[in-house]
Amino acid sequence: MTSLNVWDIHGGIHPPECKDLSNRAPIQRMPLPARLIVPLAQHLGAPAEPCVALGEQVLKGQKIAEASGFVSAPVHAPTSGTVSFIGPQPYPHVSGMTATAIVIDSDGRDQWIELQPHTDYRQLPPAELLDIIRQAGINGLGGAGFPTAVKLTAPPTQTIRTLVINGTECEPYITADDLLMREKAAELIAGIEILEYLIQPQEVLIGIEDNKPEAIAAVRAAVANRPYVVKVFPTKYPSGGEKQLIQILTGEEVPSGGLPADIGMLCQNVGTCVAVHDAVLLGKPLISRITTLTGEALVRPMNIEALIGTPVAELLDFTGLDSGKLNRLIMGGPMMGFTLPSMDVPLIKTTNCLLASTLAELPPPPPALPCIRCGECAEVCPASLLPQQLHFFALGQEHEQLKAYNLFDCIECGACAYVCPSSIPLVQYYRAAKGEIRALEQKQQKAEHSKQRFELRQERLRRAEEQKEADRKARAERAARAKEAQAQTASQDDPVTRVQAQKVGLSEEQKKLKIEASMAQVALKKAEKQLAAHATPELEAQVAELRIAASSAQQALDAANAAAPPAQATPAPANDEAAKKAKIEAAMLRAQVRKLEKLETRDDEQQAELTRLQAQLTEAEQALAGAQQGAPTAPSKPAGDEVLKKAKIELAMKRAELKKAEKAGADEAELSKLRDGLASAEQALHAAEEKSSKPAPELVRTEKRPIDEQARALKTEVAFARADLRKLERDSDSDATRVEAARQRLNEAERKLQEYTDS
Repeated sequence: MTSLNVWDIHGGIHPPECKDLSNRAPIQRMPLPARLIVPLAQHLGAPAEPCVALGEQVLKGQKIAEASGFVSAPVHAPTSGTVSFIGPQPYPHVSGMTATAIVIDSDGRDQWIELQPHTDYRQLPPAELLDIIRQAGINGLGGAGFPTAVKLTAPPTQTIRTLVINGTECEPYITADDLLMREKAAELIAGIEILEYLIQPQEVLIGIEDNKPEAIAAVRAAVANRPYVVKVFPTKYPSGGEKQLIQILTGEEVPSGGLPADIGMLCQNVGTCVAVHDAVLLGKPLISRITTLTGEALVRPMNIEALIGTPVAELLDFTGLDSGKLNRLIMGGPMMGFTLPSMDVPLIKTTNCLLASTLAELPPPPPALPCIRCGECAEVCPASLLPQQLHFFALGQEHEQLKAYNLFDCIECGACAYVCPSSIPLVQYYRAAKGEIRALEQKQQKAEHSKQRFELRQERLRRAEEQKEADRKARAERAARAKEAQAQTASQDDPVTRVQAQKVGLSEEQKKLKIEASMAQVALKKAEKQLAAHATPELEAQVAELRIAASSAQQALDAANAAAPPAQATPAPANDEAAKKAKIEAAMLRAQVRKLEKLETRDDEQQAELTRLQAQLTEAEQALAGAQQGAPTAPSKPAGDEVLKKAKIELAMKRAELKKAEKAGADEAELSKLRDGLASAEQALHAAEEKSSKPAPELVRTEKRPIDEQARALKTEVAFARADLRKLERDSDSDATRVEAARQRLNEAERKLQEYTDS
């Protein structure tokens, strides 16, 4: 059995105790609220995910939200009723933030689901017992709210040899654990037995401060002859910190940045042990907790067992809140708690105290003054840190120095700020610095993840390019072999075969080396482009290897060419070259003509283009026929024919432009300009037809009334007047007088044009 000796921690303070406000009456039960607000994030880790729908009827203890990850906990209905809302609701936080919650309207029956107790839990395998605790939604009830099932799941490399039960409750006002140990000592010991069976420790230590004599007596009586050691030690804040309590009870210190499990320790709060008892032996999930309601602004301070989700305002009304005396409403104790900006928030699993203080009870701190380097903060720090140095580093945002001085070992107990003669809110600086460091580390992790993804993508692209080059090389070799076979079997009279036979001859070895050298150069250029875009050691090494490979391939090709130079090509006959060019030209023109002929409808511009291409195709086919027969190409057409062809094309284009403008609703000035251009094109066509050697076509034309200068001017005025009016009508800020004047101008212009037209 472990010695009854206890050790001391560095620093600590003794703030005035006010526990007698709430520890003189037994635990009270809160009446059933009409409406419960159950947040989905009442624990450290990922919030739970709703598993009920709006309007659904639920029973007391029914699961309404599933755990969304390993570090998470499910949520259960505190009473029977109807799900009336799922969404953002006020949440107990200093910022006044909202959080997703499930709102249940009570039906007043408080009807339980069918419970499944496990009184024979020793017959269950540890994994099944651990799952019962996990499904009950239990998390630490001492303040932090870490999911209990996760904490009980020790890594395979760690063995828990000491189970520490925390009954310290060192905050000056809170008495919830004190009353729980007095009234539920038997349930506490039964919960400890379940934990002992689950983790099989060598010893169980129960730590209680000496300012709780009734609780000490009740726990010792409940322990009886069990091999549990109840250790009582002097009252000092913050003895209730997990690492500090382990040091007090065992003399061992948790290493900096480490966890109690690293030295074989596991710590659980007494409230958590009772919740484990309820989950296993009674089958009840965590839906209520004991909370201290205290402060001089309350008429009847007490400890109350209330349902999770009960509005804070109803709890305060039950204890007789005097709103005139209330100065600050604090959730938690005065040392580590925070001020609530509203009473609309609900009670959650980690709410161990609601402190309704008066101005005289907790006066506001005086304005902060410069640090005088007195060193008192370092003397009281229970984690043996240097608070003033951390303060200066936090002001300068020197994050590396903060980590070097073990900022994250700070438990934010507030002892340093309590003794500071300059009233510097040190803990607030530390919290802000921790948040900044965590945010930067998350950004760095994201950046590193992005870098890894980029490098993996580059590697995939490189492999894809290599595969593509290999496939291209294989295709080139297959094409070369097929070309050679075709050349050997083709007829000597085939002009294509004859031309290919006249090309420069290369041996198979020379062709192979030439392809390899070309592929190596292509791969080298692409790798150099990737290196210029994103320089990495891997790409630099790859480029170096490709340079060596390209140089070797080129040297091998040069050596092969020197040993067996390629044969000199015999120039192809002029007629064959001309026929080849004419054949290509005709094929290209034929493809363009077919593309236009496939169109179901063609405008004038497309029709003109088709006419031009058909004429060029006819010339190209004549030139091809002449080249294949060895005859000179067809003589060029007379210059007059070329002028006529151009005039036709120009006329078609002008007509297409006019039709396009008319469809688009262009103004009269632009249409007049296009009509003039069309008339000029028609005159040019007539002149070309007279000079051409072709007979003039028989035209059937409808005479149009010519537009004289007076008509053109009137139409132009109408167009401008209409445009000005439309512009003013579109502008919402236009003056009504100006709009009316523009409308009269348009009417007058249209009247004059009509009179001139009718005359």
